[in-house]
Amino acid sequence: MSTAESMAETAGTLGSAVGTTGASGSAAETQEERRTPGLVPVAESMRTTERTTERRPPEPSAPGPAPAAGRAWAFWRLLGSELGLTFRRPRNLTMLAVLGVVPIVIGVALRLVASEEGMGGIVQDVVGNSLMLTFVSFSFLVLLLMPVAVSVVAGDSIAGEAGAGTLRYLLAAPAGRTRLLLVKYLNAVVFAYAVTAVVALTALVTGLILFPAGDVTLLSGSTISMADGLLRILIAVGYVGAGMAALAAVALALSTFTEVSIGAIAATMVLVIVCQVLRAIPELGSITPYLLPSKFTNFDAVLRSPIDFGSLRDGLLAFGAYIVLFGSIAWARFSGKDITS
Repeated sequence: MSTAESMAETAGTLGSAVGTTGASGSAAETQEERRTPGLVPVAESMRTTERTTERRPPEPSAPGPAPAAGRAWAFWRLLGSELGLTFRRPRNLTMLAVLGVVPIVIGVALRLVASEEGMGGIVQDVVGNSLMLTFVSFSFLVLLLMPVAVSVVAGDSIAGEAGAGTLRYLLAAPAGRTRLLLVKYLNAVVFAYAVTAVVALTALVTGLILFPAGDVTLLSGSTISMADGLLRILIAVGYVGAGMAALAAVALALSTFTEVSIGAIAATMVLVIVCQVLRAIPELGSITPYLLPSKFTNFDAVLRSPIDFGSLRDGLLAFGAYIVLFGSIAWARFSGKDITS
């Protein structure tokens, strides 16, 4: 064998050996890749990632703040629910019924004594003016029975929920303490105006049935038309309702300090009675204008000719001051109160 042939044979043998070693190495590497967990070829990893990305659903966007319309709708829905509970409760309906009966009793009693000779004053005013029964009913009821009805609803608003153990569940909803307090107060205000409207409507209907309708003679001696008299009754209803709304703010503030609703109701009525006693003491006349009940009877300004709007304005300003003061007290107490029930 020649030297060249020997060299070619040797080269071929080496090449075969190298090829065999490379093939066996590749097989070993493949087997090692398959047996070793976590070691995936780069190409396979890229394909898997692409498939995973294609199949993965788009991620939802981060929730942003609720739209203003949604928050407003939630507020009115909560208020509607609160009003529904208030006007479906038998206790509240009974109070409205009692307040509606009282003007009827007053009208019937005045009608029975009207035939006696020598009757004057309030009896003569009502007998000669059918619309006057509304103002007489307000004079009897605005200082005691109407405040009782409003205090029951407003005083029970927060304390009643705490006593029943439902207050913390109301606060668990995304309503917020300020919004819940506002809903409770607006509910009491609506009930206060409902009380005022029931008294006015019952007295108006009773007066038109029992006494002659026509022109109305005012306290100043002037005579106005029946339409003008109805307008003055409407003004009186708005004024008296505002006074009851101010009293509701007082009861709501007291309701945030206790978990027993009867305590808040009783405290409100004690304040009203104490104010009445202070008004009766001549030596304390300097503080009388600052007492809330002293402004309740200013609705008689509509019986003047012309209407005494200055007296009505002073009363409304006092009502507004009480609402702001006791509303702030209620918010300060309720916003930082530790709710345990």
